[in-house]
Order: sequence, then C-alpha cells, then structure tokens
Amino acid sequence: MTDDTARADVSAAQSLLRPSAGTMTSLGPGVRARAAALLLRRALERGLDDFWQGVAPGMTRVGKHRILCLGAYTDRETARRCYLTWSALSTACHYRAHDMPPAPSEIQSRLPAVEALLEALERGPTVPSAATLPPSRPQEAGRSAAATPAPPPAPGRQPSRTVPKPGPPPGRRAAPPVVGGP
Repeated sequence: MTDDTARADVSAAQSLLRPSAGTMTSLGPGVRARAAALLLRRALERGLDDFWQGVAPGMTRVGKHRILCLGAYTDRETARRCYLTWSALSTACHYRAHDMPPAPSEIQSRLPAVEALLEALERGPTVPSAATLPPSRPQEAGRSAAATPAPPPAPGRQPSRTVPKPGPPPGRRAAPPVVGGP
C-alpha cells in the first residue's frame, strides 16, 4: 500500500541524522535533525494517505482527523503510536526562536517508530471479528428504539452517555413555525 516515496523519505532522514564518514556537512546537527523530522513526518503522512486511499478516499483530504479516526480501522495501539509519533515530529518541525533545535538522537529514536507504523499501515485496516461485535437483535413490533436496552460496552471501553435531543419537554408539542410577518 505505501509507496516507495515514503520509504525514500525515511532513508533520506536517516542519512541526514547519520551522515557517512568523510561527508562535509555545512548544516549543523540541529538543522539536520529538524529536516529529518520533517522528512519522517512527511513519510508518515504519505503512509496515512495510502492507508485511507484504500479505506475511504475522502479521508486523504482531511488533516489531523485521519489520525484521530485511525483507531476505528486499526488496533488502538497503532492509532495511539501514530498520533504520538506524528505529534512529536510536528513539534520538532516547528521553528521557534526561543527554543533549542531538536537533538539528532531524539529524532533518531523516532525512526524505528515511523518504520513500524508504515509497516502496520501497509497491512491495511483490521476488520473486527464477530466475537468483538455486539449481538444484533431485531426490533420487536410495538417497542420503540429508546425502550430497547443498550448493549453492554466492550471490555476496556467507557459506557457512552446519551445526549438528549433539543426540543420541547416530554409531553408537550413543538410550536408551529412562524411563516411570514404581520
């Protein structure tokens, strides 16, 4: 799924962080680390674009939301690692006059994480098994959906709270809309 450009970005970041012996570098280590962080973040974003292209092509146009929605299509750990890695790389990419540049060792430690995430995204979405899905029951005649008890939450998940819909209080009808004026 992931194209070769994401892999090329990772290898370019690696060569920036650890230049070969005898290479004359005019850039300082902080500048090289920031450039490597930018390349790693771009590789991760390309991996996400390729992942979402196979799942929902419209998600490639949505910025940070594609990372936030990742948990519904992959395991939670992959989604969490993707969010944390992307956030750390984004922080390292930004230039602030009062902050020190990122250390090359800090960005070097993100390299294996990006490679592992690209591999996880290449595997594609994980389909929930029938054992993790709540059982579905057909609606009985005469019973409303509100009277049907909600299925218990999945293990490790917080129960969701119901939010009442806006409208008149129970037992009262809504006022008709006003059309026209006096």
